[in-house]
Amino acid sequence: MSITSRGAALAVGAGAAVALVAASGAAHAAEPVGPGGIDQSLTSVNLLNINDFHGRIDSDGTGALGKNVACTIESAKESLDGGSTDDEDSTLLLSAGDNIGASPFVSSSQEDTPTLEYLGALGMDASAVGNHEFDRGFTDLTGRVAQTADFPYLGANVYASGTTTPALDEYAIQAVNGLDVAVIGAVTGQTSSLVSPAGITDIEFGDPVAAVNRVATQLTDGDDTNGEADVIIAEYHEGATSGASTLQEQLAAGGAFADIVNTTSGDVDAIFTGHTHQEYAWDAPDPDGGTRPIVQAGSYGDPVGQVRLGIDPDSGEVTQYSASLLPTLESSGTCVGDAEFDAAAEIVDTAVADADEIGKEVIGEVSDDITTAVPVDDDRDDRQRESTLGNLTADVWLDAMNQEGRPGADIGIMNPGGLRDELHHEPTRDEGPGEVTFAEAAAVHPFANTLMTVDLTGEQFVTALEQQWQPEGASRPFLKLAVSENVSYTYDPDAATGERITSVTVDGEPIDPAATYTVTSGSFLLSGGDNFTVLAEGTGSTDSGLIDTDAFVDYFRDRDVVEPDFAKRAIAVDDQPSELVAGEDVSFTASGFDLTSVGSPTNTEVEVLLGETSLGTFPITAGLIDGLPTRNGTTEVTVTVPEGVAGDATVTLVASPSGTTASFPVVVTAGDDGTEGGTEGDDADGDTDSGTDDEVTDSDSDEAEPERPDLVQTDGFVRGPDSVVSAVLALVGVGLFLGLALTRRSRG
Repeated sequence: MSITSRGAALAVGAGAAVALVAASGAAHAAEPVGPGGIDQSLTSVNLLNINDFHGRIDSDGTGALGKNVACTIESAKESLDGGSTDDEDSTLLLSAGDNIGASPFVSSSQEDTPTLEYLGALGMDASAVGNHEFDRGFTDLTGRVAQTADFPYLGANVYASGTTTPALDEYAIQAVNGLDVAVIGAVTGQTSSLVSPAGITDIEFGDPVAAVNRVATQLTDGDDTNGEADVIIAEYHEGATSGASTLQEQLAAGGAFADIVNTTSGDVDAIFTGHTHQEYAWDAPDPDGGTRPIVQAGSYGDPVGQVRLGIDPDSGEVTQYSASLLPTLESSGTCVGDAEFDAAAEIVDTAVADADEIGKEVIGEVSDDITTAVPVDDDRDDRQRESTLGNLTADVWLDAMNQEGRPGADIGIMNPGGLRDELHHEPTRDEGPGEVTFAEAAAVHPFANTLMTVDLTGEQFVTALEQQWQPEGASRPFLKLAVSENVSYTYDPDAATGERITSVTVDGEPIDPAATYTVTSGSFLLSGGDNFTVLAEGTGSTDSGLIDTDAFVDYFRDRDVVEPDFAKRAIAVDDQPSELVAGEDVSFTASGFDLTSVGSPTNTEVEVLLGETSLGTFPITAGLIDGLPTRNGTTEVTVTVPEGVAGDATVTLVASPSGTTASFPVVVTAGDDGTEGGTEGDDADGDTDSGTDDEVTDSDSDEAEPERPDLVQTDGFVRGPDSVVSAVLALVGVGLFLGLALTRRSRG
């Protein structure tokens, strides 16, 4: 096979794109068959595809993973090319993007250069750009990355800012078995929220499906001057979301994936997807009739996606196809001697050796595992949940910014997608138990984001917490934002959008909506990444000049041992009260006391305090609660508000044994004690006073005294706005009365 051309940058407006799509489309209906079932009379085009490889040339310091993936690809090529009737290879190796970025230490410590060289050695023919290709900015992609990659990176929906001029190659055409096969690449339309905005100021991202359709129409319009293709493949760095197991369920859910399936032009013969790390090989409805394959191959080269197309040599139409996922081989010994495999294996071995020297330095120690949240159906990285590793990272960022010479900060935060590995107490290489090496620390934070600070109002920080519930159409509906230890908050998961955060405490005090708080995190997040757009609205943005990996390493170097903190920093409270009445009962439900990081304890009870007064201890029921976010551990609280308490106060919940603590402010008002105020002239028994003729007596009138709403009975005393003056006059009157009585007795 050989590359014949790459897509030129054409300025096409949105209206023109619609017109092109309307004019396109030769109808065809392809029949799905099983692997190996393509009719031998048809011309074969074989496609192998990976997505979200993320520099996985190594995962354990041996290079075995990279070699196994390479052997899987080369073995599949040999099997598929055996059916070729042409001297050219009949197989293309393609990628749906994220080949680099978020990589393990072997690749990340060398700026992913070994991964790009490895893919080139395996004969990568073309790749869509993924969002992680933009991690170090657009100029890095078009400069260092493009110069190192021996294959074209494609992005039909990446445009020069403010224009409709494509900023990258849109497609590449390969000659396969006498056919021109076009590969069109497009990246998720969410990319601007997934990478640092500072690195993409010169570009913007359009609708991926509209871009693919525009280019597909161009390649089938009969005009040789703008490129023509016999077969068209779409590579989308976007895909089906987790949680739905069938194509029908995904389409019913709507969103970006449903748009790809339902509206990608019928000129496209096969669709590869990525970004969401899912595994599927489905028969998707083709708008021109029949079905066509849509595939995503998990991540990290395991499995490898495979599509075989059978093209009628007379009509030029795809009439058959098969789609499957190839599990990665567990051994690469059978591939030794294959030229491409040997070249790739040598690159892996060299990269491992170089990284070993860089990374084997011990930089600190952990007392126990410190990990991401563990989901029910996987071993790491539940991004809906708080974790020991996320909370530690937020603490590290805050500590780093408050060192001498740094700008200072009040709050540290961390996004869950930036936590790419775990810190385990058990040795992974030659280090001792609990020892943390440079390589292990760097694998947790591989992005090399600069730590920054930004000033936010309290109100803006609350909005940032609200934005954990992601906008409609986002790949993940909720992203848990880790906060530093000096911050805690409560939330109502069932409240309306923008009203879920019910209280926030910073340094032991309720957050002041009007006050300014300096927040620190990596440049990606503070630039509004992961749809935390309010963070980009802050003022006084300051670049610390410190890389996140270096800050993480320095934190460990400065401490003898780092321990996991199993206390959560946010809990859900349903029916959270804001006003209490002394002497009355109040009830609410609290949940989400337990972390799911490795080693986290299950909480058994929670103490409820009003100020410093304990109101009781309540059992916590273990178990998973569905919702957004999911959470573990629930308690039903009913307490009696103590008498004699009034004014502003704080309700605090402390769970055991983790120490999970959350609080929220309340206002306590005095209760009605049932005591009524008496009328003037009545004594304690209710009898009317009688005195001598010379004594002053009450009026004999039967008229009731007018009500005095300005008088309040408290602690048995009636007080009004002039209560002090009234008390003085009363004392004077009593003195005069006693003096008069004594005078009369002495005279008698």
